[in-house]
Amino acid sequence: MHLSENAKEWIKDIVIAVVIAVVILQFIMPTIVREHSMENGFHEGDYLFVAKKAYSFGGEPKRGDVIVFQSDLDLNARGSKKLLIKRIIGLPGDTVAIVDGITYVNDTAIIDTFTKDGYTVGDMDAVTVPEGCLFCMGDNRQNSADSRDSRIGFVSMDRVKGKAVVRLFPFSRFGGLYKNLEETNLVDLK
Repeated sequence: MHLSENAKEWIKDIVIAVVIAVVILQFIMPTIVREHSMENGFHEGDYLFVAKKAYSFGGEPKRGDVIVFQSDLDLNARGSKKLLIKRIIGLPGDTVAIVDGITYVNDTAIIDTFTKDGYTVGDMDAVTVPEGCLFCMGDNRQNSADSRDSRIGFVSMDRVKGKAVVRLFPFSRFGGLYKNLEETNLVDLK
């Protein structure tokens, strides 16, 4: 069977597209926000790109980064585990506490200007983040299963799938995430 020049061009274009897609997916993971735990910064249905290699080539996690990680929470009856999206609050060696609705990192109050209600519900005794782990919370502190929950706890770096970097949808909020979100402000309240 002899293929026409037109068919050869189509096959070549398809092969190139597949190769490009495979290469892109080695570095980027598309993610859809499914719940309300990251409001007001992220809403259900937001379509994000997550940089899978953000911390692989010398990049270190920073307080305020939004990450996607594999939890131990069951997603369905088949035993699939739920991916969660949360913000890094504490880095390895940091001490995190919550007192009267205010989050403290290393005895310094964090004024979370990006949170839904501006405070964190409930108190939490000081905990020290172990090496190789992160302490993460959702921006909707009243409705977030996160490191405060014993079912999740500290997030091991080997469970981190990547750093959320770009919002693709809704188009009205398209763009890089860190230029659109205020940075975490550390204010010493002592």
